[in-house]
Amino acid sequence: MTSSLLSADEPPPFGFTPGSVTSPYFILCDHAAPRIPRALGSLGLAASDLERHIGWDIGALGLARELAHILDASLVWQNYSRLVIDCNRPVESPESIVTKSEDTTIPGNLTVPPAEVERRRAEIFEPYHARIRRELDERQARGQSSVLIFVHTFTPVFRNVTRPWHAGVLYLNDTRLAKPLMAGLQTEQQLHIGDNEPYAANALTDYSLVEHAERRGHLYVELEVRQDLVTSAAGQKDWALRWARLLEESRRAAD
Repeated sequence: MTSSLLSADEPPPFGFTPGSVTSPYFILCDHAAPRIPRALGSLGLAASDLERHIGWDIGALGLARELAHILDASLVWQNYSRLVIDCNRPVESPESIVTKSEDTTIPGNLTVPPAEVERRRAEIFEPYHARIRRELDERQARGQSSVLIFVHTFTPVFRNVTRPWHAGVLYLNDTRLAKPLMAGLQTEQQLHIGDNEPYAANALTDYSLVEHAERRGHLYVELEVRQDLVTSAAGQKDWALRWARLLEESRRAAD
């Protein structure tokens, strides 16, 4: 396939809102939207399936925007569904273009020729990460520090198992920000917080925090919030205020 995946009237692969040049925070939202490029139809799925968590992190972009507003932070988000190509997976990973998500088969991904894999990578994955790299390079050039915050959400129930966590803190090798954040969260009443739960960061399966944070040596943390807690504007604001307060405390402790 040599034609463009995205038509001229479709949104670009990423969105960006600049923050203050004095704010150290830089927020990323890899799974912000359920949109499928028109050229791919619905990937063989019903509209109701595309709106489920298999297609995007419900509530994550609203939460990320609230958090960016409070922290005067820059924000980059992905405009297309992870079912097209997952921007938080290495392109060589089997989970880059999934054929099955949870228990749902993705018909449009069952047989994807190499040219189509390359088209999705070139038009969605690469521009998104190139914009992140550009922002980080520009911040470094002007002497602005970067504290990366990755925002995700998770389902309350996974394969009929209820998850006990309200939120999770994810990290890989660098725990400078994650550990004081976990300590601060333990003081929050009536919250059950996962330490690398419900997902554990992994260098083989996670891309964004490895590529943009660990390899560059930036302070970072990945935040996971149970999606039913942030589907409303009120819930997004409440969690954004909590995260902002605790992140500021944790960043000072990390320094």
